[in-house]
Amino acid sequence: MIPVRGYKGCKVAVLGLGRSGLTAARALRAGGAIPIVWDDNEKSRIAADAEDFIILDLNKETSWQDIVCLIVSPGIPHLYPSPHPIVSKAWQNGVVVDNDIGLFFRSFATQEWDNFEVMPKVICVTGSNGKSTTTALIAHLLADSNREIVMAGNIGRGVLDIPPARDGTIVILELSSYQIDLARALAPDIAVFINLSPDHLDRHNGMGGYFSAKRRLFIDGNPDRAIIGVDEIEGQFLANQLRQDAKSGDPVISISVNKKLQKNDWSIFAKKGFLAEWRKGRQIASIDLRSMLGLPGEHNHQNACSAYAACRSIGLAPRLIEERFKTYVGLPHRCQIVGTFNGVMYVNDSKATNVDSARKALQAFKNILWIVGGEPKEGGVLPLKPYFERVKKAYLIGSKVSELEKDFSGVDVVIAKTVSEAVRLASLDAEKDDVVLLAPACASFDQYENFEKRGDDFINNVMLINND
Repeated sequence: MIPVRGYKGCKVAVLGLGRSGLTAARALRAGGAIPIVWDDNEKSRIAADAEDFIILDLNKETSWQDIVCLIVSPGIPHLYPSPHPIVSKAWQNGVVVDNDIGLFFRSFATQEWDNFEVMPKVICVTGSNGKSTTTALIAHLLADSNREIVMAGNIGRGVLDIPPARDGTIVILELSSYQIDLARALAPDIAVFINLSPDHLDRHNGMGGYFSAKRRLFIDGNPDRAIIGVDEIEGQFLANQLRQDAKSGDPVISISVNKKLQKNDWSIFAKKGFLAEWRKGRQIASIDLRSMLGLPGEHNHQNACSAYAACRSIGLAPRLIEERFKTYVGLPHRCQIVGTFNGVMYVNDSKATNVDSARKALQAFKNILWIVGGEPKEGGVLPLKPYFERVKKAYLIGSKVSELEKDFSGVDVVIAKTVSEAVRLASLDAEKDDVVLLAPACASFDQYENFEKRGDDFINNVMLINND
């Protein structure tokens, strides 16, 4: 655990007692602070009470006496569509608002680091899609580097739950826009911006606010190395803002899967399945990604470019990166190959909860029997129409199939409603070399607690049918 520094003897309120909130309360106590905790959910309060935390209803004015800071969990809105009433209470009482990411960056580095031979590093990864895969892939590539590698944030464990740094520790944080937006301290050594597509727009009051939240990691965080995906205009803008050396482009490494980047700056791009690194106008390395089973499709090639750039920034050689790419098996629910049965491949991409991530899954395969649906996001799935030619048949699931069906003009559609029925019907229709793909392009909350539960249901039904 990382004891929080700077609040010894002070009362610090914690709003939201899920994984990050409880961990923040523990880390605050470990650093000598006095945590005052609250959650609107009674079960969460009971769990906190079992750890002897002081529980006060922060909706009451009397609870704010002597509180100096409020720590807010990422799922709780702090600005849009409207701030949680307790956040507003903090403002009214002159209490600063922060989150566990801000606490981490103010507390991670200690005086003990003066005795280290190799300084610890923090790599932060953000973007609309591919954050988890890129984070896990960086950790995989660095696993044999004789340095302690720790994953945290949206993947692995809460940021304050990790052990204090040792000589040469590398911490890899997956960070969402919610986490970056509120953090009062940001200080990554290496920061990665993979891509940007519409998501969480209600929490950021539109696309501009969403981009602005992610941009803070780079503008306020001022990393030594910024790895920027430049396939969208926001990435191009950000890369240009961060350039300090006109000739080399430092500290930026540009990433693309849409175009060749062969100018004088440091760039890594993937075209037709080949990753290329260019620096000072010449090619440094090339890797054939087509045979990497854990990295199928253009979207994973983008993740590979981002992870490659991060590891090159650490000093890992291209040859070693290539060898470790070959042993990467991927993350569950992200273009996860469940198995191939009778010549039919079954792929679980339940994490494809929006149109952009589903598009990337559709681009990765052909002869697709597509399981799609759930709780639609704004715009439905109509933006995916250019990829319908890759779909042999679509199996609609979820409680709002009637809303989705109108978007599937020209596609053979089956109303399945449930994942189990969709898998059953798709398995009956599938022929050799077909791909049964779960890429819902929708949230899971109409039928499942989260996308993981939806993906697990898909896997269980695939295995049940194919083991009969």
